[in-house]
Amino acid sequence: MMDQEDAINRAARARKGSPFLNTAQAAHYVGLAERTLESMRGQGEGPAFRRHGRFIRYHIDDLDAWSRSSGQPRTVAAETRHV
Repeated sequence: MMDQEDAINRAARARKGSPFLNTAQAAHYVGLAERTLESMRGQGEGPAFRRHGRFIRYHIDDLDAWSRSSGQPRTVAAETRHV
């Protein structure tokens, strides 16, 4: 199993060389478990993905857009509850 630092480095290299990430890289990029991302994809939820032959790929722009649209806006009240 790959350690987290290696996954981070692979995702960073992928972003420089290609905007497409495999499921493991995409899951790490958005902070989800790989199985969670696979499950979301199977349910028709989560970020947009593409098939490149038999491979599933996620475009970084799609991951960023999904992350922005699915996040909750932060409020002062929510932040002060954790203090």
